[in-house]
Amino acid sequence: MKRNTITLLNLFIAISLLCAVPTVYGEEYEGLKDIKSAKAIFDERESNPKTAAMHLKLIHQTYKDFAKMNKGPVFVVVFIGPSVKLISKNREGFSPEEQKSIDEIANTISAMSKDGIKSEICLVAAKVFNVDPASVLPEIKRVGNGWISMTVYQTQGYSLVPVY
Repeated sequence: MKRNTITLLNLFIAISLLCAVPTVYGEEYEGLKDIKSAKAIFDERESNPKTAAMHLKLIHQTYKDFAKMNKGPVFVVVFIGPSVKLISKNREGFSPEEQKSIDEIANTISAMSKDGIKSEICLVAAKVFNVDPASVLPEIKRVGNGWISMTVYQTQGYSLVPVY
């Protein structure tokens, strides 16, 4: 419980800082000077709905920030492990409060998809966590093995960002 509180506090601080970043981005990040695009694969494993919702909002905001800097972001989020339960239309076993966070997750994924952020679900994890692939949000592509997907993206130059 204490770990989740600290994680949530850290994410809140990070989101607050992102919202406060001035519009002159080039002076903030030395590494931005020589890049034309940013490619990232996000390894999302979080099982806590509230924390996962915050992660996805931060990923989306980061994408928007790169876009504002004209750095052509290309982002993919891969849901593996217990996070697969949070992207299913089946809400069985979740409290009403958790279901609100799961609604936020669905809304954020929809908005991310509209902005061009791709999402995938690992079907190995779906099987392990008893998630029916037919119940997965429609914006999310089903892949047999999320680790294969992440490995392939990294060989194509995507940076791996662990989100757990």
